[in-house]
Amino acid sequence: MELTNHKDHPVPPSRTGKRMVLMLLAVGLFLGLLVAFNLFKGVMIKRALTGKGEPVQTVSVVAARMEAWQPALEAVGTVRAIRGADLAFEVPGVVAQVPVKAGSDVKQGQPLVALDDSTELAQLRQLQAVANLAELTCQRSREQLAAHTISQADLDNAEGDFKAKRAGAEAQAALVAKKHLAAPFPGRVGIVTTSPGSYLNPGAVVVTLQQLDSVYVDFFLPQKDAAQLKQGQAVTLTVDAFPGRSFKGKVSAVNPRVDNSTRNIQVEATFGNPGRILLPGMFTRVSMDVGTQQQNLTLPQTAITYNPYGALVFVVKPAPAGGQGLVASQAFVTTGATRGDQVAILKGLEAGAQVVSSGGLKLRNGSPLLIDNRIQPANDANPAPQEQ
Repeated sequence: MELTNHKDHPVPPSRTGKRMVLMLLAVGLFLGLLVAFNLFKGVMIKRALTGKGEPVQTVSVVAARMEAWQPALEAVGTVRAIRGADLAFEVPGVVAQVPVKAGSDVKQGQPLVALDDSTELAQLRQLQAVANLAELTCQRSREQLAAHTISQADLDNAEGDFKAKRAGAEAQAALVAKKHLAAPFPGRVGIVTTSPGSYLNPGAVVVTLQQLDSVYVDFFLPQKDAAQLKQGQAVTLTVDAFPGRSFKGKVSAVNPRVDNSTRNIQVEATFGNPGRILLPGMFTRVSMDVGTQQQNLTLPQTAITYNPYGALVFVVKPAPAGGQGLVASQAFVTTGATRGDQVAILKGLEAGAQVVSSGGLKLRNGSPLLIDNRIQPANDANPAPQEQ
């Protein structure tokens, strides 16, 4: 029998050992990939925080500056005539005359519309004749009493009868007068919607009359402004019908009670009406100066970005060490009152700071900037409509 030499025929490694080597290699590869991913993620986060690697954003900037600021209360109001009425008849009847023209100016007492009063006039003449006869009878009774031919009681009956018949005639004269509609005050007549031959019921509006030499404007302000309201305060009014034009007036009355449902106070202001161009019912905007003039730090309203955490702006600053150019630096601010295109900045910013005025919606902290001020957003304290 021939013996086998183990040195000439080595024993092959076991399958279990090969598997262990492959598993160790796979784990090492996985850990290497994980470390590389974390390093890459850290670099990207650092770039996001510092702005490195971001595209340059083109923005316009404006310098925050101190400006004179007059505190004012603003509201919307409605024009009301100094004296205005919807005229109607108290009695029914058929229209006989319409001597007034629609849209014309009339004087106090000028006839406007008349109803047919022929029947009432006939009754008036009859009652006047009866009253005249009673007056003659009363005079004869006085003469007879002086001659002692009648008693005092007879004279009292005659006088009472005369007074009753005279009162009846006066009542009929008042009824005739109600058939004629006259202007109770000077003003401008509205559109006349009736014509001769029309039958009118009592209370039906026949024509409107408005006195427009001066007008009232009624507006409401919150109850927190009650301490700042007083008669004689200057008020400025603007209306959409006359863009670019303002009217000056004064507070004529402040309602002594607060509305229970809105908690607002009604204010009445009086305005001159040259040319009678302000018409009752017009929608208006009113502004009333209150307090003393202040100095406020201002920015255009487009520079403010509002989010759930508050109001913020982007301030232009040099890039951090190792960088070049300019970057956006986020700053939270406290805003105050607004006027026109401007807003007051109470906290969070200093005068002279360069602030992004447009293009801020695409920015974040550290975004690189390219400034282009060829087009600036509106920054007017008293803006006018664009068509002007």
